[in-house]
Amino acid sequence: MMALASKLLVFLAFSLAVHNTVALKQKATRIQFYMHDIVGGPQPTAVRVAGRSNFTGQDSIAAMFGSISVMDNPLTATPSMNSTLVGRAQGIYAMSSQEKELSLLMTLTYAFTTGPYSGSTFSVVGRNPVMKEVREMPVVGGTGKFRLARGYCLARTYSMTQMEAVIGYNVTLLHY
Repeated sequence: MMALASKLLVFLAFSLAVHNTVALKQKATRIQFYMHDIVGGPQPTAVRVAGRSNFTGQDSIAAMFGSISVMDNPLTATPSMNSTLVGRAQGIYAMSSQEKELSLLMTLTYAFTTGPYSGSTFSVVGRNPVMKEVREMPVVGGTGKFRLARGYCLARTYSMTQMEAVIGYNVTLLHY
């Protein structure tokens, strides 16, 4: 009798596992938006919080190595800052290159506040060689409609004035 009960329990556990796996059908979502990185003026959205003070060389990229900024950048539907605000990009970026190529380490969460994805987020962690025309970064997770997200985003600089930039994002997410 005990052996039959054990077999029944194993069968039920296996059946539930198969049922739950089938019930979690993956969806694909593609999103486009623009991020506004504002480092100057009276209301910056990205602020340097750490950096080198002991650099004496001439290389401007090497001088920025180790700088860390915290951001809370607006996300809009079009490149215009006056277009519909769809969310915020919140996180940090660090200057991670010492020579030749300006590269950032990005750790950001894109949080949507309006539209069909309101209340949902996805997170990106990766290298961003900012002077390349197109940069690909991995999506490593998400919440809400993007729960368990994975995928990638392609970033393109739409415009840049000194160190302020508007970045276009094309994102492909796989999620449940």
